[in-house]
Amino acid sequence: MIDLNKTEIVGNFDFDTAVDAIKDSYIAASNKAVTLPPVGHIEFPQSNGDCHIKAGHIHGQSAFVIKIATGFYDNPKKGLPSSNGMMVAFSAKTGEPLAVLKDEGWLTDMRTGIGGALATRALARPDARRVLILGAGLQCLFQAECLEKLSPEPLDYVVWGRSVQKAEIAVKRLADIGLKARSVENLQDAVANAEIIITTTPSTKPLIVLDWVRPGTHITAIGADCPGKQELETDLVLSAELAVCDLTGQSLDHGEFQHAHSSGRLSNVVELGQVLSKDHSGRPSKDAITIADLTGIAPQDIAITGAVLDAFTARSE
Repeated sequence: MIDLNKTEIVGNFDFDTAVDAIKDSYIAASNKAVTLPPVGHIEFPQSNGDCHIKAGHIHGQSAFVIKIATGFYDNPKKGLPSSNGMMVAFSAKTGEPLAVLKDEGWLTDMRTGIGGALATRALARPDARRVLILGAGLQCLFQAECLEKLSPEPLDYVVWGRSVQKAEIAVKRLADIGLKARSVENLQDAVANAEIIITTTPSTKPLIVLDWVRPGTHITAIGADCPGKQELETDLVLSAELAVCDLTGQSLDHGEFQHAHSSGRLSNVVELGQVLSKDHSGRPSKDAITIADLTGIAPQDIAITGAVLDAFTARSE
């Protein structure tokens, strides 16, 4: 059985291959070419943490994957990363364990970054350059790095965080990889100036309201991935001319769209795979507000795990 640690995983990772695999995984999910059990979720309120267990199989592939991912949001205060976890791959023909990828949450963070970048590139205006990221943690870095790699021209990044110090640290880390970035304290002004907004916080109360958002803005909402979380005002979600999600069942149950859905007023949600496959035309107009709600789906985990294992196997032969 293959046993890879984080260093080995990173060494066998190819960004472009992973992007293609994850794009195909979204399309497979929308085409119902996947088997997905319900997501497992464990809350640790006393530790400000949670754990997600996601599993699935993309039909026709030789392996299925079970992913365990943890998020303990006070860990940075202890000098520890906020996310951790591992992927386990099994044969879809015999059930035998094939590989353990002890990625320490890196693959989850990377596939989330790639998913966000794919959604943003597919739905934002082609001329959009001003990007606001809410949250100064790991996903701030992954979202910006992946989006920059998929963008034909350099983008301008603004980072807002509840901690000004953390936002400044995030900006420095973005600058270290060659991105143009600055931090801001006034969130309302930053939202009003942004053309693309990416939210990456574990907030349980809306951070952005409808009146702040300019026409033509695209929002990719990453943070709400379990019941009770919310980063966008419900009226903002309902105002969107196009509401896109990664998987309808997950989004309406525990994603950013859960609150608009429970109000009984949200309709016509489109899946990202439909946009990526061109089955849906995507952005309806230049001035439309569009929102993508990404909860993270098991096919992404299967896709990125497969990309790493294929590269490892090829190098080992």
